[in-house]
Amino acid sequence: MRKDHDQIDLLDRADTSIAPQRNPDGTTEGDYELSRRDVATILHTVDRGDQQQLLTLMEPLHPADIADLLEQLNAHDRRRLVQLYGQEFDGDILSELDEGLREEIIAVLQPDVLAEAVRDLETDDVVDLVEDLDEPQQEAILEVLEDADRVAVEQALSYPEHSAGRLMQRETVAAPEHWTVGQAIDFLRSAKELPEQFYHVILVDPRMHPKGNVTLGKIMSSRRDVQLQDIVEEVFEVIPVTQDEGDVAYAFNQYHLISAPVVDENDRLVGVITIDDAMAVLDEEHEEDILRLAGVADEASLSDSILAAARGRAVWLGVNLLTAILASLVIDMFSATIDQMVALAVLMPIVASMGGNAGTQTMTVTVRALATRDLTAQNAMRVMLREVSVGVINGALFGAIMAGIAVLWFGVPMLALVIGLAMLGTHVAAALGGILIPMGLERLNVDPALASGPFVTTVTDVVGFLAFLGLAARVLL
Repeated sequence: MRKDHDQIDLLDRADTSIAPQRNPDGTTEGDYELSRRDVATILHTVDRGDQQQLLTLMEPLHPADIADLLEQLNAHDRRRLVQLYGQEFDGDILSELDEGLREEIIAVLQPDVLAEAVRDLETDDVVDLVEDLDEPQQEAILEVLEDADRVAVEQALSYPEHSAGRLMQRETVAAPEHWTVGQAIDFLRSAKELPEQFYHVILVDPRMHPKGNVTLGKIMSSRRDVQLQDIVEEVFEVIPVTQDEGDVAYAFNQYHLISAPVVDENDRLVGVITIDDAMAVLDEEHEEDILRLAGVADEASLSDSILAAARGRAVWLGVNLLTAILASLVIDMFSATIDQMVALAVLMPIVASMGGNAGTQTMTVTVRALATRDLTAQNAMRVMLREVSVGVINGALFGAIMAGIAVLWFGVPMLALVIGLAMLGTHVAAALGGILIPMGLERLNVDPALASGPFVTTVTDVVGFLAFLGLAARVLL
């Protein structure tokens, strides 16, 4: 056994099953995730090369849990686990893996194991799996698919990236719009192949144009002689195949859709998008926004190499450096003022920090509102006045607090007035910058989540230093 695992001698005891660890009060610690003991138990089994025990341990785990397990391990242990797991490796595990690890795992899998893993996946899962892979690995997966599935995946890959065509699954359940409930039930029972998961039967006309959705619940609860047209869903949205996936996810969230048919340029049914795929897009976009607000590449993950992580963060750190130099130039303009009153140097970081935090708060709210389309041209002025009012209130509040602190600290009443007014002006500037900069970037088709941070910080720093040092130069000296 490797030295890394020598400390886990308790694993040699009788119980090596994976189970949630319960606290004395009956609650479970680490619900929905593997505990350290679970991971250690699996690694111990891999060390011993006990495939049967490994299969026993892995059998109850969801593919998402297995993907999490693989992401926690180092490359050496991942390779050994995948090789020992062998033919039981499920294609759903590949779908759940972080993109940065998929290529590594696919390279480890034997061709026959890879073929078996992807063969049972829906076409949308296969597309999601291969679209970010290098061409040789794409071919390795496409070659193991059946001819019909390969054609479907290749056609999906021909659509623009991040479009509905990439997101949809080709497997649909459609019925003529003149059918009855009984005909639909008989069709579903006699069909040789149906999608693994579906929620609606799509009604189509003779030219395969979607006309409505009927839920499976309505079909099962209606009499056989009821016309399908009489029990269609009230809300029915048709998605163009070239529609941006972000707009698709917005439609699902806005109209509470469960699934929606996808049509080509001739309005013919070519696929369907289900709620799980739409929600995955929303999750990805939220994650991208969070990473971009921090100036991190939106594809960053814990599995990235050190150089890749450094490169992904360096660009916006460079931009931040330039903006910091700009703020320093403003300070340099008042270097003589600072020399005459050291207290200014002591208080400057407070003005900058408070303004920066206020700007970040407004910017975050604005970027989120733009992403969810809650902030529009129609309500922009009202939202702006709201944020400026918040800036005035908080600026006045914390300006008064700092004025009192400055008097007690330095005993200079006019210094208290200066920092109080500077705090007020900085908060107002932070509110304006936090909303106007993201909106302006959105108008220029620049992602506000990616570019707003450095510019908002620059505005708050420059205005804060100018207000504080400028007032000090006039009032105190």
